[in-house]
Amino acid sequence: MVSDTTSRPLKTDEMIINMGPQHPATHGVLRMVLTLDGEIVTHAEAVIGHLHRAQEWQGQNRTWFQYQALIDRVDYLSGMFTSWALARSAEVLDGCEVPERAEFLRVIVSEMNRITSHLLWLGTYLIDLGAMFGFPFYPFREREKLLDLFEEIAGQRMMFNYIRIGGVQRDPKPDWFTRLRAFTKEFPDRVDEYEAIVTENPIFLKRTKGIGILPLELAMDYGVTGPSLRASGNNLDLRKTKPYSIYPKLEFKVHTLDKPEGGDTWDRYILRIRELRESTEIIKQCLDMIPEGPIMNKKQIAGMRVKAGEGFSAVESPRGTLGCYIISDGSDKPFRFRWRNPSFCNLAVVGEMLVGSPIADIMAIFGSVDVILPDVDR
Repeated sequence: MVSDTTSRPLKTDEMIINMGPQHPATHGVLRMVLTLDGEIVTHAEAVIGHLHRAQEWQGQNRTWFQYQALIDRVDYLSGMFTSWALARSAEVLDGCEVPERAEFLRVIVSEMNRITSHLLWLGTYLIDLGAMFGFPFYPFREREKLLDLFEEIAGQRMMFNYIRIGGVQRDPKPDWFTRLRAFTKEFPDRVDEYEAIVTENPIFLKRTKGIGILPLELAMDYGVTGPSLRASGNNLDLRKTKPYSIYPKLEFKVHTLDKPEGGDTWDRYILRIRELRESTEIIKQCLDMIPEGPIMNKKQIAGMRVKAGEGFSAVESPRGTLGCYIISDGSDKPFRFRWRNPSFCNLAVVGEMLVGSPIADIMAIFGSVDVILPDVDR
């Protein structure tokens, strides 16, 4: 005898699962607690703290000279920017004027670092989406060339400690500039290659178009900055909205997308592709305009001091607004350190973006925001 189930209401039970902190696609030690109804996410919560670096505490227990070498580890893919934010906040407080040549070098190496960060994001993001056919190695081909240039001037390929309070560590040799100029000439063609493989790829479009929509109002409520915000229609970029260094002397465009309904995962991809091209043009201009002169205006010694008071400065990192707030008592150690890290705010909104999406889209959405976990658990 077959029972009649047509009159019975169908019921599904919600299931709570952990994604991470060991999941390889979370790009660090992140735990996502997911509530699923079948395969649909009904609630998502990011659990942070598994990777706490105590960087702010260490800043208050190291000398100024020591902390300069340590701070690259906050956002290990964008060390030039963390060093620059620290240096600028100390210089604002100390009244230290940075030589013009050093400012040009800071912009050059920072835009190079923006390119290397976006290239690593591009390669790993395609892996997150399952593209294991070799494309992820294309961006690393160009990234290696820039890392070689970084290694020559800083001695390191990741933890640079190149931008210092008062200037920069070393003046590159003429051959360094020649090789960088050659890179800027060939790189746009390499970006064309990336786009030929990815941008209109039907599988990539299926995985990204209309997925992970981030409404502009929601992004602003959560303090999202960087490409994720500009892909949703806001043109906030400190290089233009609050100009610093020699950026006012340069001609460049802040790319935004007019998306009244909010930017999706594909929009965040294409905006970073455009930033790769724009950073290349910025570097070209700097190479043409860089003046001769000194590169440092403060003695780099173990007992280096910064005047007593409070200072804050922010720079536009590859992930958004990166701010550094310091209190100095005039000694060789900072009294207080606080960081405004873009990944922290950008991660906070991911839980909202995941609701209503199938579990298969989680990594596509999360990866598109480009979160660096040490930048969260600082």
